[in-house]
Amino acid sequence: MALTGFILLFITAYLVPALFAPVKLALAVLAAVLVLEAVLLFRGRSSVFARREVPDRLSNGDDNPLTIYLESRYPFRVHLEVIDEIPVQFQKRDVLFQAALNPNETTAIRYELRPIRRGEYGFGALNIYVMTPLRLLKRRFQFSQDKQVAVYPSFLQMRQYELLAITNRLTELGIKKVRRIGHSMEFEQVRAYTRGDDVRTINWKATARRSDLMVNAFQEEKSQAVYCLIDKGRVMKSPFEGLSLLDYAINASLVLSNIALLKQDRAGLMTFSEKIGQTVVAERRPGHMQKILEVLYRQKTRFLESDYEALYTSVRTHIRQRSLLLLFSNFETVNALHRQLPYLRRLAKDHLLIVVFFENTELRSLLDGPADSTEAIYQKTIAEKFYYEKKLIVKELQQYGIQTILTAPQHLTADTVNKYLELKARGMI
Repeated sequence: MALTGFILLFITAYLVPALFAPVKLALAVLAAVLVLEAVLLFRGRSSVFARREVPDRLSNGDDNPLTIYLESRYPFRVHLEVIDEIPVQFQKRDVLFQAALNPNETTAIRYELRPIRRGEYGFGALNIYVMTPLRLLKRRFQFSQDKQVAVYPSFLQMRQYELLAITNRLTELGIKKVRRIGHSMEFEQVRAYTRGDDVRTINWKATARRSDLMVNAFQEEKSQAVYCLIDKGRVMKSPFEGLSLLDYAINASLVLSNIALLKQDRAGLMTFSEKIGQTVVAERRPGHMQKILEVLYRQKTRFLESDYEALYTSVRTHIRQRSLLLLFSNFETVNALHRQLPYLRRLAKDHLLIVVFFENTELRSLLDGPADSTEAIYQKTIAEKFYYEKKLIVKELQQYGIQTILTAPQHLTADTVNKYLELKARGMI
């Protein structure tokens, strides 16, 4: 801008020669200021320090906090522009921050990144551009902050549910309070009767021996096996808010497995597509949650139709005890369900099976909107048909005694945990 102004002044001085000398003097002053600013800016090699703080791993689908620490060692106030080279997966080149620092002052810039794919992410350098208050020159400092970070399934969501479960505040995340029906029949001990105990639990033989009322005490049934069966076929490739349905299923499985372990149950996992993937036997031991997390981290969507016959064979081979099976898949039509229904019925015969599949939220928004043209009427009619198919799938499965969860992707985790707690309260597992 200054040079453009001088060009215009010199053109004017050509017409008015009296301006020529003052313009040359002003240009000389500008050159002197530039030299002085260059000396002030470029003296010293470490006049600015910067460091990026990144977690060792990022949580998929969540806002992950990052911090950039800046320190100025200049003896005067400086203005900074910070350009962070974030991983290419985010497809963002506008991560630009501005700050102003006084002499020997430090500051922190905090921002968030939301990854939508699992895998390795590479951070690049930190580029710091420093200017004096005149802002005529910039000096670039580049700090090599190269770092490889793994993006894991949503462990932040898992920790949130874990914390609220420990403090009995799960209702804040949409988890319903379910009244326990009856009591568990897992015997714990015989103890003395106290006022308020159920008289139906009186142990008459122990009462006769002790000459005092004794009752049987029961405890909540524990060590039940809970398996998440995750479909990796092409039906789970559909995207929603950047994440695929497979990623939503993986995040929900991680949270549910952790809640099951907190409830003293055993958590297991099985993935499948056109062939059986990895299997984690249901256990409850130290480090088991980390094992499940590592397995879920490596899962990828396949592009073939899933083989439910292979799933049934594998479940029958590896899961001998009656267990709770949560099958994460997606069915768009009743015909698609009918192809797999025989295998689902066989699974439900030996285990408590819950089929979890997804609402098409785009259809829901289309149905709620107005139809103001002939084309919109046809689109809404077709949407009604697909929406009705989902309801038919639920009815068809319930007809054969198979539990279902039809949910929007963003509500998957809460609805799945709700169903697990409901079945546990009813003593069905």
